Amino acid sequence: MSLERPEAQHPYDKLPALPGFSLSSADFTEGDALPVELSQDGENRSPQLSWSGFPAETKGFVLSCFDPDAPTPSGFWHWTVVDLSADVTSLEAGEGESDLMLPGAAFHLRNDGGAHSYVGSAPPQGDRAHRYVFAVHALDTETLELSEDDTPAKAHFLCAFHSIARATLTGTFQR
Repeated sequence: MSLERPEAQHPYDKLPALPGFSLSSADFTEGDALPVELSQDGENRSPQLSWSGFPAETKGFVLSCFDPDAPTPSGFWHWTVVDLSADVTSLEAGEGESDLMLPGAAFHLRNDGGAHSYVGSAPPQGDRAHRYVFAVHALDTETLELSEDDTPAKAHFLCAFHSIARATLTGTFQR
């Protein structure tokens, strides 16, 4: 069964433009299909990510993964990590498994699947390829003062007031 609906807008298209920096992964490159290991059909493992070239005045980071093509009015948040310190410039594969794997004071907000961790891609069978937008926001603050009970939407609302630069990396996945 094919779910016919128009492609959703890229999640950052309507937000104010920000300076960019580099975000890369050892697991995939921009526009490529995500490996099955990153999906719920595989190991449900978070990808390796590295970032560089952000502003010198960066005090912290927020990292996320969002599927704008999920069959919901609000997309699907797969991963949100807050309170990453400014000296953290990468996460190794699998570090999204739990807060215990994250560096320093960083912690997960609950994803739309209900867990405080990364949850891999799992678009409906027969649907077109979904986009998974990984983003790192460079912030002018060390913390957004969130708790583990706050939502990814709240984190990204606060990012709108504290982001000084943003990097994105988009992969796709289809069943």
